[in-house]
Formats: sequence, C-alpha cells, structure tokens
Amino acid sequence: MGQRINVMGYRLTASKCLGLCLVLTFVMGCYLAALPIRYEKEALPNPVRQRITSKELPKKRLAVLVPFRDRFEELLEFVPHMYSFLNRQKIPFHIFIVQQKDNNRFNRASLINVGFKYSQKDYDYIAMHDVDLLPLNNNLKYDYPAAGPVHISSPQTHPKYHYDTFIGGILLVKREHYELVNGMSNNYWGWGLEDDEFYVRLKDAKLTVMRPSNITTGIDNTFRHIHDKTYRKRDMRKCFNQRDVTRRRDHQTGLHDVQYNLLNTHTVAVDGLNVTVLNVELLCDKSRTPWCQCPEPVKPVVKKSAGKK
Repeated sequence: MGQRINVMGYRLTASKCLGLCLVLTFVMGCYLAALPIRYEKEALPNPVRQRITSKELPKKRLAVLVPFRDRFEELLEFVPHMYSFLNRQKIPFHIFIVQQKDNNRFNRASLINVGFKYSQKDYDYIAMHDVDLLPLNNNLKYDYPAAGPVHISSPQTHPKYHYDTFIGGILLVKREHYELVNGMSNNYWGWGLEDDEFYVRLKDAKLTVMRPSNITTGIDNTFRHIHDKTYRKRDMRKCFNQRDVTRRRDHQTGLHDVQYNLLNTHTVAVDGLNVTVLNVELLCDKSRTPWCQCPEPVKPVVKKSAGKK
C-alpha cells in the first residue's frame, strides 16, 4: 500500500508540473507576440522582387523605306530631320535607305518591294518615304495604320501634286495590307505612275486610303520639298511600249516576284544617327520591260551649208 501511495503521489506531482509548464509557455508566448519584430534585409534568403506588369501594349514598329540613288545632299538633311520629327511622336522606327546599284533606270516601286522584304519580320508597318519631302507640321501622325493606309502627304498639303487619287510622297501601310495587294508593280522604270498603279491595287482590295484631318497648314508650310529640278532632272522618257503598259493595272508583277540581288548592307551614321543602307541590284527582264534601259535620243547633226563659215 505504501508503494502505491508513493506512485500515486509521484503521478500527482508530475501532473502539477505539466500544468505549470503549460501555463508558463502560454504566458511567454503572449509576451513574445507583443514585442516588435526586427529583421535585417541581408538576413532574408532569396528576396522576391515585385513584378510590375504594364497594361499598355507595346507600340508597333515602323520601317521608314527610302528608295534612293545619288541623292546624298538630300539624305544629309532627311535623316536628322526625321529622327527629330519621329522621336517627338515617340514612335519606334528605323530608317532603311534602299539604294539602287545597277545600270538600269531608277525603279522606286521595286526598291520599296525589296525594302519591305528585308524589314517585314521585325517591323509592323512601313512608310514609303521620298527623301526630298520633309514634314513640318507635328500634327502629321506616323502612328500604326490599323484601319487602312494613311497618306501623310495629302493632295491638300503636298507642295506640288493636288489630284484626288495622288498617294505619292509619304504613305503608311501595315504589313498585312502590303502583302494583301502583292506590294507594288515592278514595271515602272523611270519616273512616275507607280504610285497611281498602287492606288488602284488598294482600291481593288477595298482598302480606303485615309488622310490626316484637322491640318491647318497648307501647300506652302506643311512640308519642305528639297528637290532641285534644275540640278536633278527627272527621267521622264518613254521607250518601246512603256507608255501603253504602264497606263494599265498590273495583275502579274509585285512583291512576290521582284528580281534583285542584295549586294551588301551597311550601318551608316549621319550626324551620329544610324541608318541601314541596302545596296541593291535590280534585275530586268528585257523581254517584258525593255524600257528598263532607255537609250538617250540621238541629237540630229546639223550640217553646215557650203559657202558658209
């Protein structure tokens, strides 16, 4: 009996100790919970950075395609001006100078086709841009033409051309629309009419050409036209059956069959501003467009009559 009492006594003492420990643990936990928690940033393993997600979609990228041959004085003005103008609009862009390096007559449309092929993977839309036409009005927006082509140099503001279907000078076209109409015709060697044919392509594809609105400037102060016609005469000769062919809509040639060799590419800095120069050799099928090389007219030789000095 005495041993059982001792055992029972032992059990009674142990249970009291256990209860006391539980009470002390509870009191200590409450005390620690009331203390301020301090930690050093260096003591945190692998800190997690806050990830910021923008709801704005990235802007579309613009390839400015400049068909070019021997116009270096104009290029020196064009590049700094366009960098300043487009940077004010915060448009991601790059300028591609598509330079024709062959003995054929100048072919603006084919050069634009080549420039488009070169840039189409990295750029969402193009500006078909003459090197001698500088925009002055900041309300001329070079934004992505989602709804259809945008003619920046409208007939109401272009310094020289004012007919309703004119779309030359500066035209914005998104990549999908340029592919839809198969680019531009390759039949236009020499000056003129390639943009008129492109207008018909856009019309046939039911694409409406839009123009800037609310432009308060006019033909004298919307653009600076730096072409000197006395110094650089336009090649307006018509050879063989060129006049007849180029007055009709071309359903055969275009982006898919432009024939050329890309000789090389260079990054060139103009006033510290980089542009990409594509040196291009255009190939001519003389059985189809013999006027790619139009011989200069032979001037008649005036013979002096006898007896006259």
